[in-house]
Amino acid sequence: MKLTGNTIFITGGGSGIGRGLAEAFHNLGNKVIISGRRKKNLQETLIANPGIDAVSLDVTNPIQIREVAANLVRDYPALNVVINNAGIMLPDNADGEVAEELLVSTVSTNLLAPIRVTSAFIEHLKTQPSSAILHVSSVLGFVPLAGTAVYSATKAALHSYSMSQRYRLKDSSVEVLEIAPPWVRTDLMNSREEERAMPLDDFIEQTMVSLETATTEVLVEGAKPMRNNPGPTEHGFVGQFNDMLVGVNKAA
Repeated sequence: MKLTGNTIFITGGGSGIGRGLAEAFHNLGNKVIISGRRKKNLQETLIANPGIDAVSLDVTNPIQIREVAANLVRDYPALNVVINNAGIMLPDNADGEVAEELLVSTVSTNLLAPIRVTSAFIEHLKTQPSSAILHVSSVLGFVPLAGTAVYSATKAALHSYSMSQRYRLKDSSVEVLEIAPPWVRTDLMNSREEERAMPLDDFIEQTMVSLETATTEVLVEGAKPMRNNPGPTEHGFVGQFNDMLVGVNKAA
């Protein structure tokens, strides 16, 4: 996708990967509008980045999504890029009862919201000479983390939806890209200080480079081994990955 001359709307843009992308695109001279539920995070981002705009949005509220989209199309008629970044990640128990509140909030935020947000903007995006939809998924959509089974499942579903959407839009001016991050130092699962996770600045820098030439998926080097895992022999790697994270040594 082209990295300059855009008007970009980013959900979940007040922190983590969303804020990192917002600042990177802003620094390239694009017009950036961010959204989120936490007004404090939005305000901090605006103060640190004069020129970025913000709107309050709860992406689990379909009525609010439609209202915000209509207002943005009216106020920013050149809007041509939508980045679905908002997401939540909570531990769950696939070997027992999954709490209803966790199930509903995770699926609503991570899967239903990107579909609803895209649906609210899609007809407008088709009118732009060059436009893009970016879905932020996760490598956990390819190699699930058993302790966050619902989160991993939503990201796998978002990957599938991205492929279908890309196919349906192949003859339009709208390109569909999927950013699949590895473990990154953000607030998700309290990973801000996690040494095993990729530094956020490094992730954003590599992602912006990849975006210039990507046509389907945007992958930093650290994400590629997990992206390449799915297939007939994927189960062994999934087991090894989860054993490693819970500290189980099956060879012992």
